[in-house]
Amino acid sequence: MSYHEYNFDGLIGPTHNYAGLSFGNLASATNAGAVSNPKEAALQGLGKMRAVMAMGLKQGFLPPQDRPHLKTLRALGFAGSDAQVIERAGKQEPQLLANCYAASCMWTANAGTVAPSPDTQDGKVHFTGANLAANFHRSIEAETTARTLAHIFNDDGAFMHHPPLPGAMHFGDEGAANHGRLCEAHGDKGVHLFVYGEDGKKFPARQKKRASEAVARNHLLDPAQTVFVQQSKAALDAGAFHNDVMGVANGTVLFLHEHSFADPKAAYATIRQAAPFVEVIEAPADKVSLEDCIKSYLFNSQLLTLPGGEMALLLPQEAETNAAVKAFVDDTLSKNNPINRVIYKNVRESMRNGGGPACLRLRVVLSEAEAATANQHFILDEEKITKLEGWVSAHYRDRLAPDDLLDPDLMEESFAAMQALTDLLGMGAFYDFQR
Repeated sequence: MSYHEYNFDGLIGPTHNYAGLSFGNLASATNAGAVSNPKEAALQGLGKMRAVMAMGLKQGFLPPQDRPHLKTLRALGFAGSDAQVIERAGKQEPQLLANCYAASCMWTANAGTVAPSPDTQDGKVHFTGANLAANFHRSIEAETTARTLAHIFNDDGAFMHHPPLPGAMHFGDEGAANHGRLCEAHGDKGVHLFVYGEDGKKFPARQKKRASEAVARNHLLDPAQTVFVQQSKAALDAGAFHNDVMGVANGTVLFLHEHSFADPKAAYATIRQAAPFVEVIEAPADKVSLEDCIKSYLFNSQLLTLPGGEMALLLPQEAETNAAVKAFVDDTLSKNNPINRVIYKNVRESMRNGGGPACLRLRVVLSEAEAATANQHFILDEEKITKLEGWVSAHYRDRLAPDDLLDPDLMEESFAAMQALTDLLGMGAFYDFQR
């Protein structure tokens, strides 16, 4: 049976803005209060999806969530008409209103964790939506994310859906941003690498070890094929709020920074014991500093296995303009390893909010039979991506300032856009504002 990896990118929503809500995310904090361009953000994201498709790879997407999230505002005591809810929240709790307007579900690496069917005891693809308990604006995504995944992967015979973990920060789970899979081929039984954190001196850890362990149990993974590794506190305090800022696993390759793990020597030994085929490609700190690593999002790259078996790096343009990072990438390409191609893409609107190419996608390995049972509206081809670009151009603003969140007109525009999208995708009354 043939298996393929599908990248399900987050389609960036019409309320993409820079509110600086993510503590520990340096780019988010640096650009707080700046004017965003939602239209350009969404088109940049779709452009990245096109680039992946052009390499002969499978591409899907997850739709934006409904924002502002009126259900949350009403639960917190803001009553009246929809417009009155926005006006009252804007006057009394503008920061809370900004949280309920966040378009952060665009970063689908945090949507959940996925285990392909070759790895699970019941032979199903398992999904667990992330609870994202560390940040309020992200925690309100969890319910809709789980519903979205179940809507797309809706065959009970092929897919198993688990609810987000309970227990808030005790079981804080940030999804695939702290998870990777190593394998010799997509359809082989893989090794699952879970990276957890312990609080640093400056910033708290978002991924708890007990959360990763719970996900592994629910997904019915083989303990011998499951590895838990602690993230470096130095990396966390430098601004690597997720491990995917420090490294990426794909196929036979682990591509990462020297300071990714708390104990690199022990981590590599444990990983190699479970996956003896793994090739570690490490950036030494004396060649690429932690600062350069995090500013450029070198390792928040998509490491993709191409149809011919070689691998390509899809990097943000910020990695190309950083001299130290560019030199390391060029050196990596010149050596005898599976990575032999690099593509630099403009995803600047996402980068300014703290998310690179890898943040924007959730990897889902599917057999051809499993892919055929998934909702085909969300698996892209040229015609579908062109329709989405037309939808963005028709409904999105090209300028969004923080004060615009106080205007009920933005809410009306956003809901009109989401209504048009659900009509386009045949989703029916999917979102809370439609019910």
